Amino acid sequence: MSWIILVVSGLLEAVWATALGKSEGFSRLYPSVVFAVALVASMAGLAFAMRDLPIGTAYAVWVGIGATVTVVYAMVSGDEAVSMIRIMCILAIVGGVVGLKLAS
Repeated sequence: MSWIILVVSGLLEAVWATALGKSEGFSRLYPSVVFAVALVASMAGLAFAMRDLPIGTAYAVWVGIGATVTVVYAMVSGDEAVSMIRIMCILAIVGGVVGLKLAS
């Protein structure tokens, strides 16, 4: 159960990171509200998962999921360029997250 909550929390990290960028320095209401709600939910989920999972592993997986989903979303939406080196780097992050899961 902790792993499922950790994955959902990692996805919520991508939501709040994207909303933060779209809030334009908290000058836009809707993205600012999405940021705040997703941030609280993401942190609460991370805290819950850390009750059962090693702190280093949980944090690294949470950040890895959030960073990967954020970059992929930005590339798909056209906000960031797509290149082979960027894709390979994302795959390296995913490989590290999977490795941490298998090692714990």
